[in-house]
Amino acid sequence: MSRWAIEVNGLNKFFNTNHVLKNIDIRVPFGEVVSIIGASGSGKSTFLRCLNGIETIHSGEIIINGVAITDNKVNINIVRQSIGMIFQNFNLFPHMTVLSNITLALQKVKRMSKAESEKASFRLLEKVGLEEKAESFPIQLSGGQQQRVAIARALAMNPRVMMFDEPTSALDPETVNDVLDVMKELALEGMTMVVVTHEMGFAREVADRVVYIDEGRIIEDGKPEDIFYNPKNPRLRDFLGKIINV
Repeated sequence: MSRWAIEVNGLNKFFNTNHVLKNIDIRVPFGEVVSIIGASGSGKSTFLRCLNGIETIHSGEIIINGVAITDNKVNINIVRQSIGMIFQNFNLFPHMTVLSNITLALQKVKRMSKAESEKASFRLLEKVGLEEKAESFPIQLSGGQQQRVAIARALAMNPRVMMFDEPTSALDPETVNDVLDVMKELALEGMTMVVVTHEMGFAREVADRVVYIDEGRIIEDGKPEDIFYNPKNPRLRDFLGKIINV
């Protein structure tokens, strides 16, 4: 089995004539936490959506958990069962309770009984600190609580890789830390994570590695202490200088 959770070779992505991702090469071993940073419009979220097969690519190769998702013969829906994806917006079913939002996939995809799925779901809600909200509806929760439910739902499928697309950008400031604390716990447990984020504190403190993307290219890739305290590329220095003291 490959040691790589994610392998990307020569990835190129266009939107019409706009070349948004340019010859991306990256490898992520199992158990590593990678934070992807960069200015808005640099291609970060598009890159993450390509990794999950949501966006098609124009050239290159993407291998997730040893499976080339860019191979037309591969059933991407099966591959996605091993990938947890958390978006800016929570994508919970508004007409279903918190518990039902989590049990649905367990019953439909994993063929668990109602009792088994509910038992597993309560464990996950306890993990994210929301077991008392099991019978609530999403509209009754804060944004941070909804995002934690979304994380619990993703974890229900026992993913080998978790991907986060700016998971705190739509949250009120007072709820951000609750979500980040759950993500930190996942990192401590050894979950492979790719996190597109504007939370520089998280990237600096939790990530094993930080990748800076600018205009669709990986400009710098290194340990947090190197990226934040000794950036080599002038674009990265300029980017960091606008948001933190470097």
